[in-house]
Amino acid sequence: MKVKQTKYMKLSGLEPLILNENSNFINVGERTNVAGSRKFLRLIKEEKFDEALDIARHQVDGGAQIVDINMDDGLIDGKEAMVRFLNLIAAEPDICRVPMMIDSSKWEIIEAGLQVVQGKCVVNSISLKEGEEKFIWEATQIKRYGAAVIVMAFDEVGQADNYERRIEIAKRSYDILVHKVGFPSEDIIFDLNIFPVATGMEEHRRNAIDFIEATRWVRENLENVSVSGGVSNVSFSFRGNNTVREAMHSVFLYYAIQNGMNMGIVNPAMLEVYDDIPKDLLEHVEDVILDRRDDATERLLDFAETVKGSAKERTVDLSWRENPLQDRITHALVKGLDAFIIEDIEEARLAAKKPIEVIEGNLMIGMNVVGDLFGAGKMFLPQVVKSARVMKKAVGYLNPFIEAEKSDKSEPVGKILMATVKGDVHDIGKNIVSVVLACNNYEIVDLGVMVPPEKIIETAIKERVDAIGLSGLITPSLDEMVYLAKEMQNKNLEVPLLIGGATTSKAHTAVKIDTQYKNAVVHVNDASRAVTVVGDLLNKKTSNAYVAKMKADYDEFRTKFLKRGKEKSYISIEEARKRKYKIDWNSSEIVKPNELGVQVLKQLSLKELLPFIDWSPFFRSWDLHGKYPDILTDKVVGDQATHLFKDAQDMVQQIIAKQSLKPKAVFGLFEANSINEDDISVQKKGEEIAVFRTLRQQLKKREGIPNHALADFVAPKASGKTDYMGAFCVGIFGAQELADSYRTKDDDYNAIMAQAIADRFAEAFAEYLHKQIRTKHWGYAADEDLTNQDLIKESYKGIRPAPGYPACPDHLEKETIWQLLEVEKLIGVTLTESLAMWPAAAVSGYYFANPESKYFGLGKITDDQLTDYAERKGIDKSKARKWLHPNLAE
Repeated sequence: MKVKQTKYMKLSGLEPLILNENSNFINVGERTNVAGSRKFLRLIKEEKFDEALDIARHQVDGGAQIVDINMDDGLIDGKEAMVRFLNLIAAEPDICRVPMMIDSSKWEIIEAGLQVVQGKCVVNSISLKEGEEKFIWEATQIKRYGAAVIVMAFDEVGQADNYERRIEIAKRSYDILVHKVGFPSEDIIFDLNIFPVATGMEEHRRNAIDFIEATRWVRENLENVSVSGGVSNVSFSFRGNNTVREAMHSVFLYYAIQNGMNMGIVNPAMLEVYDDIPKDLLEHVEDVILDRRDDATERLLDFAETVKGSAKERTVDLSWRENPLQDRITHALVKGLDAFIIEDIEEARLAAKKPIEVIEGNLMIGMNVVGDLFGAGKMFLPQVVKSARVMKKAVGYLNPFIEAEKSDKSEPVGKILMATVKGDVHDIGKNIVSVVLACNNYEIVDLGVMVPPEKIIETAIKERVDAIGLSGLITPSLDEMVYLAKEMQNKNLEVPLLIGGATTSKAHTAVKIDTQYKNAVVHVNDASRAVTVVGDLLNKKTSNAYVAKMKADYDEFRTKFLKRGKEKSYISIEEARKRKYKIDWNSSEIVKPNELGVQVLKQLSLKELLPFIDWSPFFRSWDLHGKYPDILTDKVVGDQATHLFKDAQDMVQQIIAKQSLKPKAVFGLFEANSINEDDISVQKKGEEIAVFRTLRQQLKKREGIPNHALADFVAPKASGKTDYMGAFCVGIFGAQELADSYRTKDDDYNAIMAQAIADRFAEAFAEYLHKQIRTKHWGYAADEDLTNQDLIKESYKGIRPAPGYPACPDHLEKETIWQLLEVEKLIGVTLTESLAMWPAAAVSGYYFANPESKYFGLGKITDDQLTDYAERKGIDKSKARKWLHPNLAE
């Protein structure tokens, strides 16, 4: 392609780098980026800058013509690290001979780098996402420093994700830079956003070809500019399969360079020579990159399963394809491989008298092996969910043939209704149980989340289900389950009732639910038990004996539980207040926040949250128990945990690349004082704007041990001192849509994975924001230096308790947070009628800064505090009881 080029970009380290029509593609080294290299991040955190320099040196030795440096991480001082690293590079001639790229989302870090870097560098990056005024100001500063600049295809509306938006933003940015700022056109580099292809989503089909065509337009119409991008993004869908990724990078670059892309971030080790790509792989990859066929993605996915290893040593692992038909089908189900399942199922269909026999025979034989391995602890939950994906694909293929023969009728071993109860939005555990049961030939009727009791009962009767499974996470869900059990009894239903979810327990099931329903009620505490429990309940020969045994067990458990509760002693609320936790407010340190009032955070990158993720709960959600990272080397589950973790990391990278999840937060810091012993008055300029009601421990303790309430950690009004507290809400948006996009492809594994990852991001966001509060916005721990492990252990000063959790179990207090912070208006997180947060991946709570504040569990309270609490809140006692009944000492 002939490009009109009258001026050339001139960069330099110790040596000049001139981009002209004779220049080859300019490769940017990216390993000195804390967001892209775990090793580099670790070295910078540990201040091992000499070893970090070796990474930069290795990139230059490996052919990088520009070195990208990024220090954006929540746990390091990015500005200090950037300056220190650039100064060290300046003393290394073999590194600093090439130009530097100063990469940051924070202007103060970019400017600090510009002030010390030698030669002519590149700034990465600026954009119009925050409007023209900031864009012009930053461009003017960069021009003053004499640097080139990368301009992202991003404006006030969002990131450019199609051809039209790319050229629209590029043209507008170019006109502003050249005609308003007077920026040299040859120093402008456009990053036109390389997004993944072959994701399975229709809107992503043209991601590569739109970039290529937009590149051609930009180089032909915007004089003298360059075009760059991060090439590895295009292949995120095939993380773990280097053969396919290497081919995709080479094909993409082959066409992008022809159309004018002249620089970019490319890992040379992840490239195959275009002419050396095997013809069959090349055809499949080009079909995807150039969007040449409607089924290009499916064909490449199937083909990718047959290839492993490096493209330089491409091997085909197809030895199992030589086995008998049933063995091949079983192997595919056990290993979760769907590349050849349609081919094998068609062979089985042609050999069978009726297509239904393939399901009842070949597929169920394979799934029985899966079930046996799962039951024996030789397969784990994530693998079973992958098996279900293959099963669904096979059944989906057979269904049209079954429909064509009306006499055929699949006979599942049972039909199970699954629902998350009214007001509750959490369904990861329910979805896992559904998949496991479906794998064992149970038909699942999934009603989703927030399902009213009348709909559950109506559907159960209409569908003639064999059992009902209820899920719930928040405390009010327990009441919903009790109510549903009563209604099932009133309707004379006889189907078994399964109870599950994080808040549920054998104790609550036995004491509260089992007493309301004469038929079977069983608490199922994890997915691995679900198949056995349902099998026992629906076995016509033994079910009566099993139900009788369960009833007797729950009756015995109930008797012991109620007796145990009566053995504990409680004191009156008045006595508990006399024994409150006492802080010496004359000597206690009170720090005034640096920034009072409400603030909103919507532009945060998910990359900044990665260091704050606690992965241990992620594994528990998949029924793999152990602490991260030790679980990865566990003798029993280590291998599966490692595979699961890799899949999670791959999805995290895809989510970040495609911005599938959006983090938003609102927080506020306010003047505050405790009043009336257990209340906290929140003020603005001395005027009360909200009151938080707290609850006090009433368990009788030995002398000298206090009975805590959160109000104890805020200075009383009577002290004459002004104290402070905060409140917050963070939400991760887009998880449900992402999960649904996988479910439409019968991919429950990745649907569940997406929701589990969103939950981890939400908790990480809460942890990240709390650190920002402690060190910046409030600033009472400005010198804090804690690792992520320290954060997980809550080694910091101050606490962030949440309504609905042990220290403050009343979810009603969320309503005060929502009113104080205008949560729904400012960031869109809403509360259901049971005060669950939507989206489900959300966290809210309070901030307390006093050095003596700590987490505690309220435990049981007595009726006198319930009465007092209802009066203080101005609500009926019955309403207070609804929200606090699990904490009542009855």
